[in-house]
Amino acid sequence: GGYAQAAEVLNKSQSSLNHAVAKLQHQLGIPLLEVKGRKAYLTEQGEVMLRRSRHLTQTMEELEQLANNLEQGWEPSLTIGREIIYPMPTLVAALKAFLPHSRGTRVTILDTVISGTNELISAQAVDISICTIPPKGFICEPLCEMEFYLMSHPSHPLAQLTQVDEKQLAQHLQLVIKDTGFKGNTEAGWLKAEQRWTVANFHEAKEILYQEIGFCWLPKLLVEQDLAAGKLARICLLGSQSRKIMMSLVIPNRDRQGPASKLLEQCILQQHKLTPVEVK
Repeated sequence: GGYAQAAEVLNKSQSSLNHAVAKLQHQLGIPLLEVKGRKAYLTEQGEVMLRRSRHLTQTMEELEQLANNLEQGWEPSLTIGREIIYPMPTLVAALKAFLPHSRGTRVTILDTVISGTNELISAQAVDISICTIPPKGFICEPLCEMEFYLMSHPSHPLAQLTQVDEKQLAQHLQLVIKDTGFKGNTEAGWLKAEQRWTVANFHEAKEILYQEIGFCWLPKLLVEQDLAAGKLARICLLGSQSRKIMMSLVIPNRDRQGPASKLLEQCILQQHKLTPVEVK
C-alpha cells in the first residue's frame, strides 16, 4: 500500500527503502512505482517486472531444493496422493516391489477425491500423485482407464426398468463421494437428483446401496463380485452405458525428486507395463 507499510514489513527504515527503490529504477532505467497520495502503485513496467521476478525467484528456490536433495541423498520418507478410484491392490503391488530396496523409507498414502488431489499437487505436498485430471502446468503419465457403472440394489425401482432417462433418475436419491479439497468442487459429476447423500468413500456408498437406498456411480473393479453375487445391479441409463476416466501419475516437482521417489515411480509404472523415459 505504501513505503511506510512496506518498510514495517521488511523491518527497514522508510528512507533506506526509498533509496533502494530509487536505485533499482535508476539501474533498470524504467519507473517501477508511482506514488499517488500516500499510496504507491505499480506502473505497467513494474507489473511486468514483478511477474518476471516472481518466476526467477521460484526458479532460484527450485535450484536450492535440487541442491538440498542432491546433498541429502536417499529420502527418509515419501508421501503418495492417491485418488480413491485408483485400485489399491495395484499400488500395494508397486509398494511390495519397492520394499526390498526402500532402505527403510517411510511411506504415507493420502486418499483424496477430485480437487483434493489437485490441491496436494499444486502445493507440492506429495512426492507422487495418482490423479484424474492434473492441475494446469503439471505433466502427467497416463496409467490406466477406470470404468464406472451406475449401480443400485437389485430391488431398487430403477433396477426394475429396462432403461432409465435423466428425468427418472433425478427423482431418486443419489449417493456422491465427498470432495476432499478445501475448495470442494460440488458440481463434479451428475448431480441433478433432488436428494443427495454425501459419503467419504465407495465402500460406505455400497453399504447404503445394500439397504436398497439410492443409486451411485461405482468403479467396475469394486462391484464385479457384487454383480456376480446378485448383491447389486446395474442401472441401464439412456445415453451412458458406463463412464471411463483416465488415471495418471504426476511428480509435482522433478527437481526435488530423490532416488527413493524415482524408484517407487518406476515400480508404479511397471505395474502398468510402462517404463520411464531415459534422458540421454
